[in-house]
Amino acid sequence: MTAPRRIGLKASCVVGFDGSRHVLWRDGEVVIEGARILFVGRGFPGPVDQWIDYGNALLGPGFIDLDALGDLDSTVLTLDNGDERDMGRMWSAEYLAKGPRESYSFDEEVFKYRYAFTQLIRNGITTAMPITSMYYREWAETFDEFAAVAGVAAELGLRAYLGPCYMSGMQYLRADGTLAEHWDEPRGLAGLDAAERFFREFDGSHGGLIRGALLPDRIQTCTPALLQRTAALSCELAAPVRLHCCQGPGEVKRVKRLRGLAPLAWLEHLELLGPRSVLPHGIYIEGDDDLARLAENGSSLVHCPVVFARDGEALDSFGRYRAHGVNFALGTDTWPADLLDNMRQGLNIARLKEGGSAQTSALDLYNAATLGGAKALGRDDLGRLAPGACADITVFSLAGMHLGPLFDPLKNLILAGRGDDCIASWIDGRCVMHDGQVNGVDYASLQHQAQQQFHALMRSHATRAFGQPDWRSLFQPAIPFADAWSEARPLCTLASAPDQ
Repeated sequence: MTAPRRIGLKASCVVGFDGSRHVLWRDGEVVIEGARILFVGRGFPGPVDQWIDYGNALLGPGFIDLDALGDLDSTVLTLDNGDERDMGRMWSAEYLAKGPRESYSFDEEVFKYRYAFTQLIRNGITTAMPITSMYYREWAETFDEFAAVAGVAAELGLRAYLGPCYMSGMQYLRADGTLAEHWDEPRGLAGLDAAERFFREFDGSHGGLIRGALLPDRIQTCTPALLQRTAALSCELAAPVRLHCCQGPGEVKRVKRLRGLAPLAWLEHLELLGPRSVLPHGIYIEGDDDLARLAENGSSLVHCPVVFARDGEALDSFGRYRAHGVNFALGTDTWPADLLDNMRQGLNIARLKEGGSAQTSALDLYNAATLGGAKALGRDDLGRLAPGACADITVFSLAGMHLGPLFDPLKNLILAGRGDDCIASWIDGRCVMHDGQVNGVDYASLQHQAQQQFHALMRSHATRAFGQPDWRSLFQPAIPFADAWSEARPLCTLASAPDQ
Protein backbone atom coordinates (compact mmCIF):
# COMPACT_ATOMS: atom_id res chain seq x y z
CA MET A 1 0.00 0.00 0.00
CA THR A 2 1.34 3.41 -0.96
CA ALA A 3 1.88 5.73 1.99
CA PRO A 4 -0.33 8.85 1.96
CA ARG A 5 1.30 12.04 0.76
CA ARG A 6 2.45 14.58 3.28
CA ILE A 7 1.36 18.13 2.54
CA GLY A 8 2.67 21.07 4.55
CA LEU A 9 0.75 24.32 4.89
CA LYS A 10 2.37 27.56 6.07
CA ALA A 11 0.91 30.93 7.05
CA SER A 12 1.80 33.97 9.10
CA CYS A 13 -0.62 32.77 11.80
CA VAL A 14 -1.83 29.29 12.74
CA VAL A 15 -4.49 28.44 15.33
CA GLY A 16 -3.23 25.29 17.03
CA PHE A 17 -4.65 23.32 19.94
CA ASP A 18 -2.62 22.44 23.03
CA GLY A 19 -4.94 19.74 24.37
CA SER A 20 -7.27 22.07 26.23
CA ARG A 21 -7.48 25.35 24.29
CA HIS A 22 -6.66 27.10 21.03
CA VAL A 23 -3.20 28.69 20.85
CA LEU A 24 -1.72 30.98 18.20
CA TRP A 25 1.47 30.16 16.33
CA ARG A 26 3.24 32.96 14.49
CA ASP A 27 4.76 31.82 11.16
CA GLY A 28 3.25 28.41 11.81
CA GLU A 29 3.01 25.14 9.93
CA VAL A 30 0.41 22.41 9.61
CA VAL A 31 1.43 19.08 8.10
CA ILE A 32 -1.26 16.78 6.74
CA GLU A 33 -0.81 13.07 6.12
CA GLY A 34 -3.79 11.68 4.25
CA ALA A 35 -7.00 12.73 5.99
CA ARG A 36 -5.34 13.53 9.33
CA ILE A 37 -3.16 16.23 10.81
CA LEU A 38 0.35 15.06 11.60
CA PHE A 39 1.93 18.23 13.02
CA VAL A 40 1.06 21.76 14.13
CA GLY A 41 3.72 24.27 15.13
CA ARG A 42 7.01 25.38 13.62
CA GLY A 43 9.99 23.55 12.16
CA PHE A 44 8.52 20.17 11.20
CA PRO A 45 11.55 17.86 11.17
CA GLY A 46 10.42 15.21 8.68
CA PRO A 47 10.11 14.98 4.91
CA VAL A 48 7.13 16.68 3.18
CA ASP A 49 6.01 15.95 -0.38
CA GLN A 50 4.61 19.44 -1.01
CA TRP A 51 4.68 22.77 0.82
CA ILE A 52 2.01 25.44 0.25
CA ASP A 53 2.74 28.88 1.69
CA TYR A 54 -0.40 31.02 2.12
CA GLY A 55 1.60 34.05 3.30
CA ASN A 56 -0.29 36.66 5.30
CA ALA A 57 -3.18 34.47 6.37
CA LEU A 58 -4.73 32.69 9.33
CA LEU A 59 -4.77 28.89 9.19
CA GLY A 60 -7.45 27.62 11.55
CA PRO A 61 -9.86 24.78 12.18
CA GLY A 62 -12.86 24.52 9.90
CA PHE A 63 -16.05 26.05 11.24
CA ILE A 64 -18.91 23.79 12.38
CA ASP A 65 -22.41 25.01 11.51
CA LEU A 66 -25.14 22.98 13.22
CA ASP A 67 -28.08 24.94 11.84
CA ALA A 68 -26.65 25.48 8.38
CA LEU A 69 -28.89 26.92 5.70
CA GLY A 70 -29.45 24.22 3.08
CA ASP A 71 -31.95 26.30 1.16
CA LEU A 72 -32.49 29.32 -1.03
CA ASP A 73 -33.27 31.50 1.95
CA SER A 74 -36.78 32.92 1.88
CA THR A 75 -36.50 34.91 5.12
CA VAL A 76 -35.04 37.79 3.12
CA LEU A 77 -38.56 38.18 1.67
CA THR A 78 -39.95 38.92 5.14
CA LEU A 79 -37.57 41.80 5.86
CA ASP A 80 -39.66 44.96 6.36
CA ASN A 81 -42.64 43.27 4.68
CA GLY A 82 -45.08 43.27 7.60
CA ASP A 83 -46.65 40.18 9.15
CA GLU A 84 -45.21 37.14 7.38
CA ARG A 85 -48.46 35.27 7.99
CA ASP A 86 -50.10 37.47 5.36
CA MET A 87 -47.55 36.67 2.67
CA GLY A 88 -47.77 32.92 2.28
CA ARG A 89 -45.02 32.10 4.75
CA MET A 90 -47.56 29.95 6.58
CA TRP A 91 -50.20 27.55 5.30
CA SER A 92 -53.68 29.04 5.14
CA ALA A 93 -56.75 26.94 5.94
CA GLU A 94 -57.74 27.47 2.31
CA TYR A 95 -54.44 26.05 1.07
CA LEU A 96 -54.61 23.10 3.46
CA ALA A 97 -58.14 22.22 2.28
CA LYS A 98 -57.00 22.11 -1.35
CA GLY A 99 -54.05 19.91 -0.46
CA PRO A 100 -50.45 21.09 0.03
CA ARG A 101 -48.02 20.56 -2.83
CA GLU A 102 -44.35 20.88 -3.60
CA SER A 103 -43.07 24.23 -4.80
CA TYR A 104 -39.94 22.68 -6.36
CA SER A 105 -39.31 19.66 -8.53
CA PHE A 106 -37.08 16.87 -7.22
CA ASP A 107 -34.09 18.23 -9.14
CA GLU A 108 -34.75 21.74 -7.84
CA GLU A 109 -34.87 20.43 -4.27
CA VAL A 110 -31.46 18.84 -4.73
CA PHE A 111 -30.10 21.94 -6.47
CA LYS A 112 -30.88 24.17 -3.50
CA TYR A 113 -28.48 22.03 -1.45
CA ARG A 114 -25.76 22.29 -4.08
CA TYR A 115 -26.13 26.07 -4.00
CA ALA A 116 -26.19 26.22 -0.20
CA PHE A 117 -23.32 23.77 0.32
CA THR A 118 -21.16 25.79 -2.06
CA GLN A 119 -21.93 28.88 0.03
CA LEU A 120 -21.01 27.06 3.23
CA ILE A 121 -17.61 25.98 1.91
CA ARG A 122 -17.06 29.45 0.49
CA ASN A 123 -17.46 30.88 4.01
CA GLY A 124 -15.08 28.53 5.81
CA ILE A 125 -17.65 26.01 7.05
CA THR A 126 -16.31 22.47 6.81
CA THR A 127 -18.92 20.56 8.87
CA ALA A 128 -22.62 21.25 8.44
CA MET A 129 -25.95 20.00 9.73
CA PRO A 130 -28.33 21.62 7.24
CA ILE A 131 -31.78 23.08 7.79
CA THR A 132 -34.47 23.93 5.25
CA SER A 133 -38.01 25.28 5.47
CA MET A 134 -41.03 22.96 5.40
CA TYR A 135 -43.64 25.60 4.63
CA TYR A 136 -43.26 25.26 0.86
CA ARG A 137 -43.19 21.46 0.95
CA GLU A 138 -46.06 19.05 0.47
CA TRP A 139 -45.06 17.68 3.86
CA ALA A 140 -41.45 17.01 4.87
CA GLU A 141 -38.27 15.65 3.31
CA THR A 142 -37.76 12.23 1.73
CA PHE A 143 -35.24 9.40 1.70
CA ASP A 144 -34.65 9.65 -2.06
CA GLU A 145 -34.02 13.36 -1.81
CA PHE A 146 -31.38 12.88 0.86
CA ALA A 147 -29.71 10.02 -0.94
CA ALA A 148 -29.07 12.58 -3.69
CA VAL A 149 -28.09 15.29 -1.19
CA ALA A 150 -25.47 12.99 0.32
CA GLY A 151 -23.97 12.64 -3.14
CA VAL A 152 -23.84 16.41 -3.59
CA ALA A 153 -22.11 16.93 -0.24
CA ALA A 154 -19.55 14.22 -1.01
CA GLU A 155 -18.91 15.60 -4.49
CA LEU A 156 -18.20 19.07 -3.11
CA GLY A 157 -16.20 17.58 -0.23
CA LEU A 158 -18.35 18.95 2.62
CA ARG A 159 -18.51 17.02 5.89
CA ALA A 160 -22.23 16.78 6.58
CA TYR A 161 -24.63 15.37 9.18
CA LEU A 162 -27.71 14.50 7.17
CA GLY A 163 -31.15 12.95 7.36
CA PRO A 164 -34.62 13.80 6.07
CA CYS A 165 -36.56 16.13 8.34
CA TYR A 166 -39.81 14.62 9.64
CA MET A 167 -42.84 15.91 11.53
CA SER A 168 -46.32 14.84 12.58
CA GLY A 169 -48.04 18.18 12.24
CA MET A 170 -48.03 21.61 10.69
CA GLN A 171 -49.43 24.86 12.00
CA TYR A 172 -51.81 26.73 9.73
CA LEU A 173 -53.62 30.03 9.73
CA ARG A 174 -57.39 30.26 10.04
CA ALA A 175 -59.32 32.95 8.21
CA ASP A 176 -59.79 34.86 11.49
CA GLY A 177 -56.01 35.09 11.92
CA THR A 178 -55.69 32.48 14.68
CA LEU A 179 -53.33 29.52 14.49
CA ALA A 180 -54.34 25.87 14.52
CA GLU A 181 -52.60 22.51 14.12
CA HIS A 182 -53.06 19.93 11.40
CA TRP A 183 -51.91 16.50 12.59
CA ASP A 184 -51.00 13.41 10.58
CA GLU A 185 -49.19 11.11 12.97
CA PRO A 186 -48.85 8.14 10.56
CA ARG A 187 -47.04 10.42 8.14
CA GLY A 188 -44.73 11.57 10.90
CA LEU A 189 -43.88 8.01 11.92
CA ALA A 190 -43.29 7.10 8.27
CA GLY A 191 -40.89 10.04 8.09
CA LEU A 192 -38.98 8.69 11.08
CA ASP A 193 -38.79 5.30 9.34
CA ALA A 194 -37.25 7.04 6.32
CA ALA A 195 -34.77 8.83 8.59
CA GLU A 196 -33.80 5.52 10.20
CA ARG A 197 -33.31 3.92 6.79
CA PHE A 198 -31.12 6.83 5.70
CA PHE A 199 -29.01 6.57 8.84
CA ARG A 200 -28.47 2.84 8.46
CA GLU A 201 -27.56 3.11 4.78
CA PHE A 202 -25.51 6.33 4.74
CA ASP A 203 -23.93 6.85 8.17
CA GLY A 204 -20.17 6.72 7.58
CA SER A 205 -20.52 6.66 3.80
CA HIS A 206 -18.28 8.46 1.30
CA GLY A 207 -15.19 7.75 3.36
CA GLY A 208 -16.82 8.99 6.56
CA LEU A 209 -17.71 12.44 5.20
CA ILE A 210 -21.43 11.71 5.50
CA ARG A 211 -22.87 10.98 8.92
CA GLY A 212 -26.45 10.35 9.85
CA ALA A 213 -28.58 12.40 12.23
CA LEU A 214 -32.19 12.42 13.40
CA LEU A 215 -33.72 15.76 12.49
CA PRO A 216 -37.34 16.19 13.60
CA ASP A 217 -38.78 19.56 12.63
CA ARG A 218 -39.79 21.53 15.73
CA ILE A 219 -40.98 20.58 19.16
CA GLN A 220 -44.49 21.91 18.51
CA THR A 221 -44.91 19.98 15.23
CA CYS A 222 -44.08 16.57 16.71
CA THR A 223 -46.44 14.34 18.71
CA PRO A 224 -45.32 12.54 21.88
CA ALA A 225 -45.23 9.21 20.04
CA LEU A 226 -42.91 10.60 17.35
CA LEU A 227 -40.55 12.13 19.90
CA GLN A 228 -40.55 9.03 22.09
CA ARG A 229 -39.61 6.85 19.12
CA THR A 230 -36.96 9.40 18.15
CA ALA A 231 -35.43 9.19 21.63
CA ALA A 232 -35.38 5.40 21.54
CA LEU A 233 -33.86 5.31 18.06
CA SER A 234 -31.21 7.87 18.99
CA CYS A 235 -30.18 5.64 21.88
CA GLU A 236 -30.12 2.53 19.67
CA LEU A 237 -28.10 4.15 16.87
CA ALA A 238 -26.05 6.55 19.00
CA ALA A 239 -27.38 9.19 16.62
CA PRO A 240 -27.40 12.93 17.30
CA VAL A 241 -30.86 14.51 17.48
CA ARG A 242 -31.46 18.12 16.51
CA LEU A 243 -34.73 19.63 17.61
CA HIS A 244 -35.65 23.31 17.32
CA CYS A 245 -37.14 24.58 20.55
CA CYS A 246 -37.54 27.64 22.79
CA GLN A 247 -37.46 29.95 19.78
CA GLY A 248 -40.66 31.93 20.29
CA PRO A 249 -43.28 32.87 22.91
CA GLY A 250 -46.00 31.30 20.76
CA GLU A 251 -44.16 27.99 20.72
CA VAL A 252 -43.70 27.98 24.50
CA LYS A 253 -47.37 28.79 25.07
CA ARG A 254 -48.49 26.11 22.60
CA VAL A 255 -46.27 23.39 24.07
CA LYS A 256 -47.48 24.18 27.57
CA ARG A 257 -51.11 23.96 26.35
CA LEU A 258 -50.58 20.73 24.39
CA ARG A 259 -48.18 18.90 26.71
CA GLY A 260 -48.60 20.54 30.12
CA LEU A 261 -44.91 21.39 30.42
CA ALA A 262 -42.51 24.04 29.12
CA PRO A 263 -40.40 22.90 26.13
CA LEU A 264 -37.18 21.84 27.90
CA ALA A 265 -39.06 20.15 30.75
CA TRP A 266 -41.10 18.31 28.12
CA LEU A 267 -37.95 17.15 26.31
CA GLU A 268 -36.46 16.01 29.62
CA HIS A 269 -39.65 14.06 30.35
CA LEU A 270 -39.26 12.33 26.96
CA GLU A 271 -35.56 11.57 27.64
CA LEU A 272 -34.59 13.83 24.77
CA LEU A 273 -32.13 15.90 26.76
CA GLY A 274 -28.68 14.37 26.71
CA PRO A 275 -25.20 14.59 25.19
CA ARG A 276 -26.58 13.77 21.72
CA SER A 277 -29.20 16.54 21.89
CA VAL A 278 -28.49 19.49 19.60
CA LEU A 279 -31.00 22.28 20.27
CA PRO A 280 -31.43 25.46 18.26
CA HIS A 281 -32.18 28.10 19.71
CA GLY A 282 -32.86 28.12 23.44
CA ILE A 283 -33.89 31.76 23.73
CA TYR A 284 -37.23 31.50 25.54
CA ILE A 285 -36.42 29.38 28.59
CA GLU A 286 -37.76 29.00 32.12
CA GLY A 287 -34.89 30.69 33.95
CA ASP A 288 -32.09 28.96 35.84
CA ASP A 289 -34.06 25.71 36.11
CA ASP A 290 -33.83 25.25 32.36
CA LEU A 291 -30.14 26.18 32.30
CA ALA A 292 -29.55 23.51 34.94
CA ARG A 293 -31.48 20.99 32.81
CA LEU A 294 -29.30 21.71 29.81
CA ALA A 295 -26.02 21.57 31.72
CA GLU A 296 -26.82 18.51 33.83
CA ASN A 297 -27.99 16.53 30.80
CA GLY A 298 -25.03 17.62 28.65
CA SER A 299 -27.23 19.04 25.88
CA SER A 300 -25.91 21.66 23.47
CA LEU A 301 -27.57 24.85 22.28
CA VAL A 302 -27.02 26.08 18.74
CA HIS A 303 -26.80 29.86 18.87
CA CYS A 304 -27.92 31.72 15.72
CA PRO A 305 -27.78 35.41 16.69
CA VAL A 306 -28.17 37.05 13.26
CA VAL A 307 -31.51 35.55 12.23
CA PHE A 308 -33.14 36.49 15.54
CA ALA A 309 -31.64 39.97 15.71
CA ARG A 310 -33.36 40.79 12.42
CA ASP A 311 -36.68 40.44 14.25
CA GLY A 312 -35.53 42.24 17.38
CA GLU A 313 -34.99 39.07 19.44
CA ALA A 314 -31.87 37.89 21.25
CA LEU A 315 -30.54 35.46 23.80
CA ASP A 316 -30.84 37.02 27.25
CA SER A 317 -27.17 36.45 28.10
CA PHE A 318 -24.64 34.29 26.27
CA GLY A 319 -22.31 34.63 29.24
CA ARG A 320 -24.91 33.57 31.81
CA TYR A 321 -25.72 30.40 29.89
CA ARG A 322 -22.01 29.56 29.67
CA ALA A 323 -21.51 30.27 33.37
CA HIS A 324 -24.16 27.64 34.10
CA GLY A 325 -22.15 25.10 32.08
CA VAL A 326 -24.21 25.11 28.87
CA ASN A 327 -22.26 24.10 25.77
CA PHE A 328 -22.77 26.39 22.79
CA ALA A 329 -22.37 25.61 19.11
CA LEU A 330 -23.07 28.14 16.35
CA GLY A 331 -25.42 28.13 13.39
CA THR A 332 -26.17 30.44 10.51
CA ASP A 333 -29.83 29.40 9.89
CA THR A 334 -30.23 32.12 7.28
CA TRP A 335 -28.43 33.87 4.43
CA PRO A 336 -25.58 34.73 4.30
CA ALA A 337 -23.73 31.58 5.41
CA ASP A 338 -21.22 33.69 7.31
CA LEU A 339 -20.23 32.45 10.76
CA LEU A 340 -17.80 35.35 11.19
CA ASP A 341 -20.80 37.68 10.96
CA ASN A 342 -22.63 35.57 13.54
CA MET A 343 -19.61 35.76 15.84
CA ARG A 344 -19.41 39.54 15.45
CA GLN A 345 -23.12 40.17 15.91
CA GLY A 346 -23.33 37.56 18.65
CA LEU A 347 -20.54 39.31 20.54
CA ASN A 348 -22.08 42.77 20.15
CA ILE A 349 -25.57 41.56 21.09
CA ALA A 350 -24.25 39.71 24.15
CA ARG A 351 -22.56 42.84 25.40
CA LEU A 352 -25.64 44.94 24.86
CA LYS A 353 -27.79 42.43 26.73
CA GLU A 354 -25.21 41.96 29.48
CA GLY A 355 -24.47 45.66 29.91
CA GLY A 356 -20.74 45.35 29.37
CA SER A 357 -17.86 43.22 28.15
CA ALA A 358 -17.07 41.16 31.25
CA GLN A 359 -19.20 38.07 30.56
CA THR A 360 -18.61 37.29 26.87
CA SER A 361 -15.40 37.47 24.83
CA ALA A 362 -14.61 37.18 21.14
CA LEU A 363 -12.91 33.87 21.88
CA ASP A 364 -16.13 32.52 23.41
CA LEU A 365 -17.88 32.91 20.05
CA TYR A 366 -14.94 31.44 18.11
CA ASN A 367 -14.87 28.47 20.48
CA ALA A 368 -18.58 27.91 19.87
CA ALA A 369 -17.95 27.74 16.10
CA THR A 370 -15.17 25.19 16.57
CA LEU A 371 -14.76 23.30 19.86
CA GLY A 372 -18.38 23.76 20.94
CA GLY A 373 -19.72 22.37 17.69
CA ALA A 374 -17.34 19.42 17.94
CA LYS A 375 -18.48 18.68 21.50
CA ALA A 376 -22.13 18.81 20.42
CA LEU A 377 -21.36 16.12 17.84
CA GLY A 378 -19.28 14.04 20.24
CA ARG A 379 -16.24 14.55 18.01
CA ASP A 380 -12.85 15.27 19.59
CA ASP A 381 -11.27 15.09 16.12
CA LEU A 382 -13.06 18.18 14.77
CA GLY A 383 -12.91 21.90 15.56
CA ARG A 384 -9.18 21.94 16.32
CA LEU A 385 -5.80 21.69 14.63
CA ALA A 386 -3.86 19.03 16.50
CA PRO A 387 -2.03 15.81 15.63
CA GLY A 388 -4.55 13.05 14.96
CA ALA A 389 -7.46 15.40 14.27
CA CYS A 390 -9.28 15.43 10.95
CA ALA A 391 -7.54 17.65 8.41
CA ASP A 392 -10.42 20.18 8.24
CA ILE A 393 -8.59 23.47 7.79
CA THR A 394 -9.59 26.95 6.67
CA VAL A 395 -7.34 29.70 5.35
CA PHE A 396 -8.51 33.28 5.92
CA SER A 397 -6.60 36.02 4.14
CA LEU A 398 -5.32 38.78 6.41
CA ALA A 399 -4.31 41.03 3.52
CA GLY A 400 -7.54 42.98 3.07
CA MET A 401 -7.49 46.68 3.97
CA HIS A 402 -10.94 46.31 5.51
CA LEU A 403 -9.31 44.31 8.31
CA GLY A 404 -7.13 47.24 9.36
CA PRO A 405 -3.67 46.99 10.94
CA LEU A 406 -3.13 43.62 12.61
CA PHE A 407 -2.26 42.80 16.17
CA ASP A 408 -4.49 39.84 16.92
CA PRO A 409 -5.67 38.26 13.63
CA LEU A 410 -8.65 36.55 15.22
CA LYS A 411 -9.95 39.79 16.72
CA ASN A 412 -9.48 41.55 13.39
CA LEU A 413 -11.44 38.84 11.58
CA ILE A 414 -14.26 38.83 14.11
CA LEU A 415 -14.50 42.62 14.20
CA ALA A 416 -14.10 43.35 10.49
CA GLY A 417 -13.80 40.10 8.55
CA ARG A 418 -16.19 38.49 6.11
CA GLY A 419 -16.87 34.92 5.20
CA ASP A 420 -15.41 35.48 1.75
CA ASP A 421 -12.05 36.33 3.32
CA CYS A 422 -11.73 32.54 3.34
CA ILE A 423 -9.45 31.80 0.38
CA ALA A 424 -8.89 28.06 0.83
CA SER A 425 -10.53 25.15 2.57
CA TRP A 426 -9.30 21.65 3.27
CA ILE A 427 -11.74 18.94 4.37
CA ASP A 428 -10.59 15.45 5.29
CA GLY A 429 -7.20 16.27 3.84
CA ARG A 430 -8.57 17.33 0.46
CA CYS A 431 -8.33 20.89 -0.82
CA VAL A 432 -11.95 21.62 -1.76
CA MET A 433 -11.49 25.35 -2.38
CA HIS A 434 -8.45 27.24 -3.68
CA ASP A 435 -8.17 31.00 -4.23
CA GLY A 436 -11.84 31.36 -3.28
CA GLN A 437 -12.99 28.90 -5.95
CA VAL A 438 -14.85 25.78 -4.83
CA ASN A 439 -13.68 22.89 -6.97
CA GLY A 440 -15.82 22.10 -9.98
CA VAL A 441 -18.40 24.86 -9.40
CA ASP A 442 -19.30 27.44 -12.05
CA TYR A 443 -20.35 30.34 -9.82
CA ALA A 444 -22.12 32.29 -12.57
CA SER A 445 -24.26 29.34 -13.68
CA LEU A 446 -25.01 28.40 -10.08
CA GLN A 447 -26.16 31.92 -9.27
CA HIS A 448 -28.25 32.15 -12.43
CA GLN A 449 -30.14 28.96 -11.66
CA ALA A 450 -30.63 30.00 -8.05
CA GLN A 451 -32.11 33.32 -9.21
CA GLN A 452 -34.57 31.59 -11.53
CA GLN A 453 -35.56 29.10 -8.85
CA PHE A 454 -35.97 31.86 -6.26
CA HIS A 455 -38.34 33.67 -8.59
CA ALA A 456 -40.46 30.51 -8.79
CA LEU A 457 -40.45 30.29 -4.98
CA MET A 458 -41.70 33.87 -4.75
CA ARG A 459 -44.59 33.04 -7.06
CA SER A 460 -45.54 30.04 -4.90
CA HIS A 461 -46.28 32.30 -1.93
CA ALA A 462 -49.57 33.31 -3.50
CA THR A 463 -50.89 29.72 -3.39
CA ARG A 464 -50.50 29.60 0.40
CA ALA A 465 -51.95 33.03 1.16
CA PHE A 466 -55.68 33.55 1.62
CA GLY A 467 -57.43 34.48 -1.64
CA GLN A 468 -54.36 33.67 -3.76
CA PRO A 469 -53.38 37.32 -4.37
CA ASP A 470 -51.08 38.46 -7.13
CA TRP A 471 -47.71 37.28 -5.85
CA ARG A 472 -46.11 40.61 -6.72
CA SER A 473 -48.31 42.35 -4.17
CA LEU A 474 -46.79 40.29 -1.36
CA PHE A 475 -43.25 41.67 -1.57
CA GLN A 476 -42.26 45.30 -1.26
CA PRO A 477 -38.69 46.45 -2.00
CA ALA A 478 -36.99 48.86 0.41
CA ILE A 479 -37.02 51.50 -2.33
CA PRO A 480 -40.09 51.40 -4.62
CA PHE A 481 -39.43 50.40 -8.20
CA ALA A 482 -39.88 53.29 -10.63
CA ASP A 483 -41.77 51.02 -13.04
CA ALA A 484 -44.17 48.16 -12.51
CA TRP A 485 -42.98 44.60 -12.00
CA SER A 486 -43.51 42.38 -15.00
CA GLU A 487 -42.95 38.80 -16.03
CA ALA A 488 -40.18 40.00 -18.33
CA ARG A 489 -38.36 41.90 -15.56
CA PRO A 490 -39.49 40.50 -12.20
CA LEU A 491 -36.40 41.58 -10.26
CA CYS A 492 -33.88 44.39 -10.44
CA THR A 493 -31.47 42.41 -12.59
CA LEU A 494 -30.51 39.00 -13.80
CA ALA A 495 -27.15 40.30 -14.89
CA SER A 496 -25.44 37.35 -13.24
CA ALA A 497 -26.83 35.05 -15.93
CA PRO A 498 -24.22 33.46 -18.19
CA ASP A 499 -24.32 34.06 -21.90
CA GLN A 500 -26.80 31.78 -23.64
